[in-house]
Amino acid sequence: MTEYESRKWIILVATIWIQAFTGTNFDFSAYSSELKGVLGISQVQLNYLATASDLGKALGWSSGLALMYMPLWSVMFVAAFMGLFGYGIQWLIILDYVSLPYFVVFFLCLLAGSSITWFNTVCFVLCIKNFPSNRPLALALTVSFNGVSAALYNLAAISLNPSSTHIYLLLNAFIPLFTSIASLIPILRQPPVDPLPSDSIKHEQLIFVLLNSLAMITGFYLLFVHSNDISTARVIFGGAILLLVLPLGIPGIIYARDWFQRKVFSSFTLQGSGFLLVDDDDLEFHREFISRENSQINVTSYGDVTLRFIGSSGEGCCGKEDQLFMLGEEHKAGMLVKRVDFWLYYLAYFCGGTIGLVYSNNLGQIAQSLGHSSMTSTLITLYSSFSFFGRLLSAAPDFIRLKFYFARTGWLAIALVPTPIAFFIVAASGNEAALQAGTALIGLSSGFIFAAAVSITSELFGPNSVGVNHNILITNIPIGSLVYGFLAALIYDNNAAAFSIQMVNDSVVCMGRKCYFTTFIWWGCLAIVGLVSSVLLFLRTRPAYERFEQNRRISLLE
Repeated sequence: MTEYESRKWIILVATIWIQAFTGTNFDFSAYSSELKGVLGISQVQLNYLATASDLGKALGWSSGLALMYMPLWSVMFVAAFMGLFGYGIQWLIILDYVSLPYFVVFFLCLLAGSSITWFNTVCFVLCIKNFPSNRPLALALTVSFNGVSAALYNLAAISLNPSSTHIYLLLNAFIPLFTSIASLIPILRQPPVDPLPSDSIKHEQLIFVLLNSLAMITGFYLLFVHSNDISTARVIFGGAILLLVLPLGIPGIIYARDWFQRKVFSSFTLQGSGFLLVDDDDLEFHREFISRENSQINVTSYGDVTLRFIGSSGEGCCGKEDQLFMLGEEHKAGMLVKRVDFWLYYLAYFCGGTIGLVYSNNLGQIAQSLGHSSMTSTLITLYSSFSFFGRLLSAAPDFIRLKFYFARTGWLAIALVPTPIAFFIVAASGNEAALQAGTALIGLSSGFIFAAAVSITSELFGPNSVGVNHNILITNIPIGSLVYGFLAALIYDNNAAAFSIQMVNDSVVCMGRKCYFTTFIWWGCLAIVGLVSSVLLFLRTRPAYERFEQNRRISLLE
């Protein structure tokens, strides 16, 4: 039993490694300017390449289909070789070793973007299979580490060659492959999953609290400890790797658990704590990922809890007949697209998280146009670190629910508040402080939205349909990447004639605040639209959340 539990925690650590080193799309802005110069393309054409990478996320269903015919480890290595091929060929293009037409580069970006979704599927399946009693906590923790990828890659790049930007493509190609090799043995030696007694479940939850604390330390380390000196950067990078390896001590904690319980735990109580961890008898349907392998891994099982709902329709706070009256009602695709609540949710995501992602894709050109090219790597680390904190914060509603309960759609609305503020700050002043503050706020907001989205989708539109429904929701990412990126690129190119310098292969770069000023104003206004949409969604769904919480509390008293 102890050996099996140890293997389970090692798998969780391997999943953290995979997530931490496969968020390769977040460092696009680090090498995008050089790629643009080598290809001799306009800003609009560069935006299409960023869109291709984001479009790969809409093909996530293909990984679930692959799991029906391939073992999990092979899906992981397919993802690794997709990234190796997609990023590796781009690296050769930048070095002028090969010359390929634009449409081939577009395909390479699409392939590289698809590899990320395949890795995500592997991680979701590992968490779901090995932590059936604490799936939400396992998923929340591991998904958060995807947000630190850019910071880790930035440290690695500085450690090797701080003056080179194409080094990011080389790292993007090989590090996920090396990570997959390191994770292979734990994945092959997955333990059998047996139902856990209630004390083991509580011990698991305490370990997750410990791991979340360690994750916070990792985030602060990556945010505040940095250097442009190669030797110092190597030491810092080694420290970051050490922090990622430290969770391997969890098996030791498992071995010492009985001693701790006998000697210490008996005199220590958590009664009165503000934390309400997910119990085996009170598992809510959140942070669940449902792939094509659902039937094999029993994704739709949520413990012994029976969710009792009252009615299926009714008049709510907004007086809409199609307003959600209860949580968890299953929505097939046809029913989903007829829901006003879904389109409010879609618009909130489209004008919130997606617009933040597009901002991160353009960070290289934004810093360059404002005369802060040397800050690009710092801005990438800043966005990455705060995105990580935002993802961790998305679990806060579950921890404080005992003392303060608030609808998750309300937290979504709160998370959207910083985005328009950030864009207007950057538009009002192009100095370094404003750019850093805006980037941090956008990263924090986007990270929260990305991590909370699966939970909200399953709560509003049903846990059994969350796989299909969430894929419908995230179609807004490639659409937003195209629309917002095209808007920014069009304004950029129109200003390039007046504010530009000549670059390689006749590619030009716009210089001055005017290059992105109008874009920031547009993005800020669109973010306000997303905020308004999220507030309307909260007002329409609040009665359903309150009803659910009331029924949950009643069931706990029975």
